[in-house]
Amino acid sequence: MNIAAMLRERFLTALAPLAGDAAELSAMVRPTQDPRFGDYQANCAMSLAKRLKRPPREVAEEIARGLDISDMCQPPEIAGPGFINLRLRDDWLSQQLNAAARDERAGVAGVNSPRTFVVDYSSPNVAKPMHVGHIRSTVIGDAICRTLRFLGHRVISDNHLGDWGTQFGMIIYGYKHFVDADAFQQHPVQELSRLYKLVHGLTDYFECLRDVPRLEARAGDKLAEVERIRAAEKPDAAALKRCQRQLSEANEKLQETRDKIGAVESSPVLSRLAAEHPQIEQAVLDETAKLHNGDAENRRLWSEFLPHCRVEIQRLYDRLDVTFDVEHGESFYEEQLPSVVEDFLQRGLARESEGAICVFLDGFESPMLIRKKDGAFLYATSDLATIRYRVEQWNPDAILYVVDHRQSEHFGKLFAAARLWGYDKIELAHVSFGTILGENGRPYKTRSGDTVGLEGLLDEAVRRAYRVICENEAAKGLSEASNEEQRRHISESVGIAALKYADLSQNRSSDYEFSYDKMLALTGNTATYLQYSYARVQGIFLKGNVEAETLRTSSARIELQAADERRLGLKLLEFGQALDEVLIDYRPSALTAYLFDLTQTFFNFYESCPVLKADNEVTRSSRLLLCDLTARVIRQGLQLLGIRVVDRM
Repeated sequence: MNIAAMLRERFLTALAPLAGDAAELSAMVRPTQDPRFGDYQANCAMSLAKRLKRPPREVAEEIARGLDISDMCQPPEIAGPGFINLRLRDDWLSQQLNAAARDERAGVAGVNSPRTFVVDYSSPNVAKPMHVGHIRSTVIGDAICRTLRFLGHRVISDNHLGDWGTQFGMIIYGYKHFVDADAFQQHPVQELSRLYKLVHGLTDYFECLRDVPRLEARAGDKLAEVERIRAAEKPDAAALKRCQRQLSEANEKLQETRDKIGAVESSPVLSRLAAEHPQIEQAVLDETAKLHNGDAENRRLWSEFLPHCRVEIQRLYDRLDVTFDVEHGESFYEEQLPSVVEDFLQRGLARESEGAICVFLDGFESPMLIRKKDGAFLYATSDLATIRYRVEQWNPDAILYVVDHRQSEHFGKLFAAARLWGYDKIELAHVSFGTILGENGRPYKTRSGDTVGLEGLLDEAVRRAYRVICENEAAKGLSEASNEEQRRHISESVGIAALKYADLSQNRSSDYEFSYDKMLALTGNTATYLQYSYARVQGIFLKGNVEAETLRTSSARIELQAADERRLGLKLLEFGQALDEVLIDYRPSALTAYLFDLTQTFFNFYESCPVLKADNEVTRSSRLLLCDLTARVIRQGLQLLGIRVVDRM
């Protein structure tokens, strides 16, 4: 149920004689911010009055006269300059709540016209350990998939693994020159990770050496520009501020590059290896080319490495309770890439430029390369082949890419090229997200400056959750209340839930500051607070020796007598609306905000409305039904976010 959508449909009918296409006006029906003004409010009369050049209150009154809402609402009230205030009828609310209380979907109906979605998310490079940056794509994509499915859409979740390309060229080169055979036999993934990191660091070193003169020149140019602005008779303050920021960024990049060089040259081992392998960058490209061209030895090594990497990644997905319908990596599309380029050329959509094959797109300064001068293909080529495959295989209405904001230009070009190629009837959306920051406001890293590993992140969240659980039990004199196995189970659920929810509760487009303490707090907008709320309701039923299933099948009914009962009932019926809002722009934070509001509303109800000690059995049963429906909505909402509940905390 989506009460706002139902009211908007009624307004659409009432507005049609006055406005013709009134969809934009009917969308102005929203929940009120202040319950003194009713439950919902429409301010469309003011906008329409400007069009009609009539007094807004007069227009509001005419809209109200045309509204057919008597089955749902009390007579509408006109307030201020033309607000239309609506208050839902208590008997109608009770009727909807009683239906929801006995509905396994808590009153949320499926969509009338299901669509087919392909959701591309997580997509790690299998040659590297998953790190903190993968958590956002993984949990946001998973929540979107779960919500789409719950509302009745067909969903294909696709983990487009990076199982091909230069990263494997690095590992193959590292294996051939630097492998510790015993370490590989005992812990293959750790040894492959070490090899990748070593070779990547050496190639990065030589790249940094080449970059220093350019970066020094850029920093010098920016310094000269700052001094020139300062020396002007009337310095432009805005231009000076902008140039100072650019100078700071240039100096920071230069220092970062020098630090990377220093890290190699100050290490006896790394400096020796750099001297022994001066052509390592080209050698890595050669190993990659041999892999792509079918070299037997490199293909054998790739086939040996890949299963180890996949097992390691799957172990983390299991902990996160994340699954995929398909996991087609880049290697899956390898044989299709030449035909993509050929098709673009034959259709006149691409042309040669300086030896490379390029697609020139309106609105972009640079073209999109689909084949390099040396004949190698690019991510863009693979992504185009992927779109073609997905359309042929699943005929989707939409393909969503849950990828960080730094890839915005790539996806802008990809979508433009796909539409040019003929895929112009499909919704192609880049569901972008910001960066996880540390307390210093910079990307979250370890003290040594390395990217934080995802497994370490999960382990630390679980350790801290375990500590919080033990401290709370001790503080309440309940140190023997749960056994060690229970504590470990609860801490795993609570810790990982806290990590997921801390991410999902953010506006996905924004960067956010990571904090273990905040995300595990028992108050505020955290998973721990919501899990505690659910466990609190289970405690009510346990204390009252009440079977929730028996209560639902009984003749008991929800009757809204007190103001806090009504507020809770109304909030429960907004569940469907919250799920619809998630899908407007694919933002799970709309659901987290709703669940937090719901739990706050529930605790206000619980404090003011006795449940087990209600005045009579009718009221007691009514309030127990409200509690049960609250717990079910919290549980279902958290499940859609990929978060488990626990019956006891």
